[in-house]
Amino acid sequence: MKLSTCINSIAKTTGDEEAIRLVAEAGFDAWDFSMFGMAPCNYQTRTLMPSDHPLAGDGWREYATHLGEVGRAAGVICNQSHAPFPTYVPGILPYLERAIEATALAGGRICVIHPMNTFGIEENVALYRSLLPTAHRCGVAIATENMWNWDYKKGEAMTDACSHHDEFLAYMEAVNDPAFVACVDIGHAEMRGLDTDAYTMLKTLGHHVAAIHLHDNDRHRDSHELPFTMQIDFDRVARALAEIDYRGEITLEACYYQKDATKEEQPARLASMVAAARRFAALLEQYR
Repeated sequence: MKLSTCINSIAKTTGDEEAIRLVAEAGFDAWDFSMFGMAPCNYQTRTLMPSDHPLAGDGWREYATHLGEVGRAAGVICNQSHAPFPTYVPGILPYLERAIEATALAGGRICVIHPMNTFGIEENVALYRSLLPTAHRCGVAIATENMWNWDYKKGEAMTDACSHHDEFLAYMEAVNDPAFVACVDIGHAEMRGLDTDAYTMLKTLGHHVAAIHLHDNDRHRDSHELPFTMQIDFDRVARALAEIDYRGEITLEACYYQKDATKEEQPARLASMVAAARRFAALLEQYR
């Protein structure tokens, strides 16, 4: 089972190429292509902002291809990607299509495209169906992910697109296409207020689960911390994955654990992440 991690937090201090090399040197097998810089959003105006990121310019195809080559030369592959977010911003559709193609050029097989927060199933299903022709052409699967909103009065998460296991399954059944799969964010599923948990969500989605995002939290806030450092019961998560015969990668998304690290501190942080990923992989194998 391949171990992977997102490069977004690392790349903020090192750049994409060095981030990929550091991931390889740490012992990961794969990297998650973070594309948020392609189409950044002004959250106050809900509009796209100008970007000087290479993925936003005319040479984006060459850049994505180059990063794939950098990874393979270092001994790691691109297993998946994160498309720009949020997906409700007007004008973002061409960038989502670009993200799918860039994923293929880098060698990835899955492009995580978050659902539109606060929008219903009909609007989101229409979005995903509009992207399927690009996914089919590129040989990349689109993965939707369980999200959350925040209830400021209660001080806890509140339901949002795919946040409940039954709604998540309804999305899968409504789109009903082999190129549309589920990415279960383990931390999101464990947040208080969503009336679900990672075990129930994984068991409900079953064969639809093609990717996971692994990180820890206090079962209240979305902490994105190193697994086995907070309160999520990873033994139960591993058991659920074994019971549905999950064969995808283990992709860490412990971005808050990484985000304040200097370039010099990144190797030690990544070593801890590899150790946590291996510990979880061993736990999963115990239940197979």
